[in-house]
Amino acid sequence: MKGLIALAAVAVLGGCASFQSQTPTPENWTRWVCDTQTEVLWRFADTDRQQVDVRLGGGDQVYRLKSEPGASGALYSDGVLAFHTKGDEGLIYWVATNDLIGRGCKAP
Repeated sequence: MKGLIALAAVAVLGGCASFQSQTPTPENWTRWVCDTQTEVLWRFADTDRQQVDVRLGGGDQVYRLKSEPGASGALYSDGVLAFHTKGDEGLIYWVATNDLIGRGCKAP
């Protein structure tokens, strides 16, 4: 019986450890502020830089955006949100309404 309880405890703790490792930590996010004072936290989601994770205003919702063809710079979108970077600044907008969230987004 003690062995079963110990095994269950290890399984629960192991599950918690894997859940915590999926939680974003502040040090792996790049923080930019746009002309609208909107805070954009972003990071590359893969080593090929074909996907980015984006959080707006320090919120908890993470948008996974995929690389799209673009004229210059890099464009990422999920059909809801679009993030365009060129050099060390960018802009972000809602795709469906084409509403600009912010431009001139860059490190403060």
